[in-house]
Amino acid sequence: MARKAKKRRYSPSSGSEVESEMRRYKKGTAKSGRKGRGGRVKSRKQAIAIGLSKARKKGKKVPKKAAKKTSSKKRTTKKTAKKSSKKSSKRKSSKR
Repeated sequence: MARKAKKRRYSPSSGSEVESEMRRYKKGTAKSGRKGRGGRVKSRKQAIAIGLSKARKKGKKVPKKAAKKTSSKKRTTKKTAKKSSKKSSKRKSSKR
């Protein structure tokens, strides 16, 4: 059986964008955030993400960002069925 050709997920030019960002990371000149105000890039994953983001901005073929995973445990606050014994604190306007 012949193998079915797979469609490319990323364009070759987007790979070069990531490659250049990795070089900056290894040199220690890669910065994160707007105009580098976020500080130095500290991990490989962060450098790859920045490279892909730059490729996206240039309009190269790159898959959409992965959706953020939410924790499987949902926070629910338990409301007790107790009726409050407080009386309404509506003041009657009285002329003094």
